[in-house]
Amino acid sequence: MKQIFLLVLLFPLFGTSQKKPSAKVSAKPIAVKIADGYEITGEVKGVVDGTSIGMLNGQTGAPELETTVKDGKFSFKGKLPVPDFKIIIIEKKPPYLTLFLDNSRVIVNGTKETFDNATVTGSASHASFLELNNSLAPYQQQFLENAVKDPRADSQIKQLCENFVKNNPTSYVSPLAVIRYFQITKDALLTEQLYNQLSAAIKESAMSKYIAQQLSDAKRNAIGTVMPDFLQADTTGKMIALSSFRGKYVLIDFWASWCRPCRQENPNIVNNYVKFKDKNFTVLGVSLDKAKPAWIDAINMDGLNWPHVSDLQGWSNAVAQQFQIQSIPQNFLIGPDGKIIAKDLRGPALEQKLAQLLK
Repeated sequence: MKQIFLLVLLFPLFGTSQKKPSAKVSAKPIAVKIADGYEITGEVKGVVDGTSIGMLNGQTGAPELETTVKDGKFSFKGKLPVPDFKIIIIEKKPPYLTLFLDNSRVIVNGTKETFDNATVTGSASHASFLELNNSLAPYQQQFLENAVKDPRADSQIKQLCENFVKNNPTSYVSPLAVIRYFQITKDALLTEQLYNQLSAAIKESAMSKYIAQQLSDAKRNAIGTVMPDFLQADTTGKMIALSSFRGKYVLIDFWASWCRPCRQENPNIVNNYVKFKDKNFTVLGVSLDKAKPAWIDAINMDGLNWPHVSDLQGWSNAVAQQFQIQSIPQNFLIGPDGKIIAKDLRGPALEQKLAQLLK
């Protein structure tokens, strides 16, 4: 069975890029005061006795507990250092139930076919999780990677997330509201202000530490800052400087011939290049290839008729290192003054932004 990752389940923009390989980092347990423990009692219609029921770690997808149905019911017992996401799954197959579990008596009632919508009572953390999810449900399309942005919907989402964090600074669910806020605003400074409303204990949670790392990364190439100059060779060996494009709108596109998501996005970039190239817009491709023939073949095959540079060092590409690129495709849109206007514009979002700027 494929692993189920919480961040993939909750945040659809993840899992759509080629990531740089990295070493595993062990999580450090948090020493906190805990209750006596949790007890989950479940009843699922349509499930026969002897059927396996598993509980997985919501952050990693790793199995934690397993039991079988007896007299139409199942149960789990344990103890948590802090409230956390868990996945309850029947026979290792979807649909599965996402549960925000704390140390309490929890009752689950549902049916096998619609187990993902099972009723959960007894967990204050899960009730808080449902409160946030239900408030954002009308706007779920806005979180899709290729969503056409709706400013009014985005404004509503921002307000809902701000209110949730303000009213629940000590809730382990609140970091999820911060993540949702960052997905919509893509503004590290504003998101950091919301993040700082979390209590000190909540900032020690795994999800909060993930947010802190994301904000740190985002602030390195923040919107509104001037993108530092760089120099690299094009396909003929001629050195090209970013500063040579000053006065134009430039999409700096980090990609590679071997990156499938990059190749899938290329037709969208081509369409926008053709549409806006006569309106003071161009693209500068920065390739993380190692083999020059593969790089040039991909440029020709995909019709990428704009300037390209690379030092053919793969993930060690000097420009990628300069801007700490950890996944591709990734892009920056800079203005005529060299300042970063937007980042990671893909699908309809790219055309929408260019149409707004290049009227």
